[in-house]
Amino acid sequence: MNAVERPVQFECEGEELIAILSVPEHPVELGVVVVVGGPQYRAGSHRQFVYLARALAKVRIPCLRFDYRGMGDSDGSRRSFDSVGEDIACAVRALTEHVPAVRRVVLWGLCDGASAALMAIGSLPNVGGLIALNPWTRSETSLDRALVTHYYAQRFRSRDFWRKLLTGRLSIVRAVSEFARRASSAVAGRFCSGSSNTATRFQDRMCDGLTRSSKPAMIVLSGNDLTAQEYIAFVASDPRWTKALASPAVVTKHVSQADHTFSNETSRSELERLCCDFVLSLRNADQSQGTTDLTQRPDRADQRTDARVTRGKS
Repeated sequence: MNAVERPVQFECEGEELIAILSVPEHPVELGVVVVVGGPQYRAGSHRQFVYLARALAKVRIPCLRFDYRGMGDSDGSRRSFDSVGEDIACAVRALTEHVPAVRRVVLWGLCDGASAALMAIGSLPNVGGLIALNPWTRSETSLDRALVTHYYAQRFRSRDFWRKLLTGRLSIVRAVSEFARRASSAVAGRFCSGSSNTATRFQDRMCDGLTRSSKPAMIVLSGNDLTAQEYIAFVASDPRWTKALASPAVVTKHVSQADHTFSNETSRSELERLCCDFVLSLRNADQSQGTTDLTQRPDRADQRTDARVTRGKS
């Protein structure tokens, strides 16, 4: 499938944002907006987002990956992941304007980019779905909980750990003290989980966004990633998350050998396959149900999608 890549510029609250748009020759009606996790720019770690955009384009899915304000080549001051909702909204609008064939958009995010996408999806009516990789949910106790259930469980089964302990290279007092401290924090956090009425916690906003949107969502978790283990421990302890994830619209996938950024070729290929299949399944469902353009905007014949590939930094 032939595709072109070109830079695009769009405005967000008076500041200019920079993106790279990948457009296949005959694009389907669903596109993908990549929400970056920080601090990084639109290429992603080891060019992860570049590879993803090109994999999507091969199956005719347009993709826009952008730098939100204060990151990469975009204007403005740097902002945290929980305050980029307007940047995401402007990126969604930019994709539908530059590729008239696109009627709905799927948000794609990794780590705190996934968290930002979850917070935003509930307020964006022309977004048709979400792909969230290893969402960032760190709280005061979630790290301790994940370390106790994942890291220490593996460590105590390690021959190397016991060898160091028995030969005196590792202090037994220090090891036991650290484990006891983290276990105590994890247990205390489990008993008080969900008791806070603070509506502004970003984890609550993520859950609210997922619940309000009722859009199809795919959560992808890496097997070798502490952030993914934190997410698993956190959502298991929160009844609101348990209910939200039980929705038939939400599916969770596990890539057992993947690290946080799916850096090896095997896990990257598996991730790209999952993403392509998910977006195309939404497109097929739209076609079977006769879904119309939710943006209700006229086609813009003057905006061409057959621009030249731009060489240089992508």
